[in-house]
Amino acid sequence: MSKVTIVGAGNVGATCANVLAHEDICNEVVLIDIQGNMAKGKALDTWQQAPIDGYSTRVTGGDNYELTANSDIVIITAGIPRKPGMSRDDLISTNAKIVVSVTQNILKYTKNPIIIVVSNPLDVMTYAVWKASGLSDKRVIGMAGVLDTARYRAFLAEELNCSPKDIQAMLMGGHGDTMVPLPRYTTVSGIPVTELMKKEKLDTIIERTKFGGGELVNLMGTSAWYAPGAAAAQMAVSILKDEKRILPCCVRLNGQYKLKDIFVGAPVKLGRKGIQEIVKLRLKKDEMESLHKSAESVREVVEALNNMNVI
Repeated sequence: MSKVTIVGAGNVGATCANVLAHEDICNEVVLIDIQGNMAKGKALDTWQQAPIDGYSTRVTGGDNYELTANSDIVIITAGIPRKPGMSRDDLISTNAKIVVSVTQNILKYTKNPIIIVVSNPLDVMTYAVWKASGLSDKRVIGMAGVLDTARYRAFLAEELNCSPKDIQAMLMGGHGDTMVPLPRYTTVSGIPVTELMKKEKLDTIIERTKFGGGELVNLMGTSAWYAPGAAAAQMAVSILKDEKRILPCCVRLNGQYKLKDIFVGAPVKLGRKGIQEIVKLRLKKDEMESLHKSAESVREVVEALNNMNVI
């Protein structure tokens, strides 16, 4: 038996529920939202899709946290989206209050879930959930790197005119403009991308990746949802199936990469117990400096949050 709760039935949450239902590995997916009828309606719509697309996962929804009882995984997408001209950090106070409240409500009915955080600003909201929950730092994980590497790989596939399925990549650091893509760990069917593309073009793609979220906000007037929803679902699948996939996730580092007590992106092995290992890469000096610069940017926002006394 496996049960996944998704809190926030907006575009990201509803997409995540739909993708997870199609994976057909959960007995139940629950959508929770303060707008209970919307959550119930989107869940019902996805359930009515089951006979067409051929899955058995029962999808339900509402506003009552009792529905979430005994969840294996909770995915938090709740929060206000970023608007044009708004930095991720502008979201901090409002979204911190939301994710802390969600966490407290979840823990009334589920003792020891694995929590995947999608709400922005991502790294700081993951910290807020961990702090508010009292859970092991192996069981509170932020979804950022899976999405960021997906964007990076999509841009590379477009430029190389090849399938994105053949591209593997890794990046680290905070989610947003200070992320640290790692071209050395980017390959196309095992071929280093540096052998297939000039440095100038690769640098352009890396810059586009760093501002990938902002590009979509400017195009649509709101945050993206298809890729973020699918990214969170991919993490949940690796956990539920104990796949032990190595994925870039926002995780609490406590000495790794010479960083202590900070949530930032790093490669981790995801399995049934959550984070089963933080993978240690041998970073070059400039890569390590970029990672520490990114972490410092995250730490500044964490300090701002701590001063708000929200948690």
